[in-house]
Amino acid sequence: MMMIAGAALLIAGFLLQFIKAGRLPGDIVIKRENFTVYFPIVTSILLSLILTGIFFLIGRFR
Repeated sequence: MMMIAGAALLIAGFLLQFIKAGRLPGDIVIKRENFTVYFPIVTSILLSLILTGIFFLIGRFR
């Protein structure tokens, strides 16, 4: 089960490089001359809520 979850996360991470998803309002982006720092705070919170709901439903119906 852990290997399947890891593979799914690996594939999702690979696909997210090509899709400009994850740029929600509230995410912090600091752009300077030589570097860019990106803090996906709102994206992380939203992803956490979605995954919590999915795992809750899986555990409840198991």
